Amino acid sequence: MLRLTTFVSALALSTAAMASTALAQDITVGVSPGEHGEIMEKVAEVAAPLGLNIEVIEFSDYVVPNQALADGDLDANSFQHRPYLENQISDRGFGLVEVGTTITTPMGIYSDRIEDLADLPEGAQVAIPNDPTNGGRALLILQDLGIITLTEGTGLVPSPLDVAENPKGLQFLELDAAQLPRTLADADIAIINTNYALASGLSPKGDAIAMEKADSPYVNIIVVQEGREAEPWVQTLVEAYHSPEVKAFIDETYEGAVLTSW
Repeated sequence: MLRLTTFVSALALSTAAMASTALAQDITVGVSPGEHGEIMEKVAEVAAPLGLNIEVIEFSDYVVPNQALADGDLDANSFQHRPYLENQISDRGFGLVEVGTTITTPMGIYSDRIEDLADLPEGAQVAIPNDPTNGGRALLILQDLGIITLTEGTGLVPSPLDVAENPKGLQFLELDAAQLPRTLADADIAIINTNYALASGLSPKGDAIAMEKADSPYVNIIVVQEGREAEPWVQTLVEAYHSPEVKAFIDETYEGAVLTSW
């Protein structure tokens, strides 16, 4: 009887282990450097006990993560705001879909030359991202601050060609978003995404001379291939991201420079 009981117990343990293994799933998630990567590492810690093993892969630009996801080289990505994804789908025809919101990272205006935008000189050089959505976002910030006026009807993706009024004769330098922190030695101001600011050692709260308004429409999102949004791991990923542990990590780590969407 003892041998039979031992055998049954061992079989039960073996079956439980097999079930646990069957529930486990490995996924790859593409991120950009800085807060997106750091937060996803925390999400991976929360997701692991739930059976979801996340490999976090960093990309140095905004173009490759969507292409890699569309090609099936990633299971998900978490680096972009909603208008950027919409623009990518429109321009490139990607079959990608949003499955959850993450954070909002207000853009900041930085300068090594001035401490107040009122001191922005005539003909100043202004460095902005060269992708349509983030470049347009930078121009909208300047308009909100009363520095330029954009042509009506340009929506969320204006370009320097849509600047209707430019009293200071600003010159716009359109550069790769990741390179913008390096332009501070040459440009009068640079409008930089928070992830690249943080990665370069800039503090949005301490170093920015102006910040985007808090009610920005540029909430960041988790994205997967269209047709995969109902797979069980997707819900686990979103739930892990929206966990109290991750929210506490964001609040404590970034002290208001990064805002949660839930």
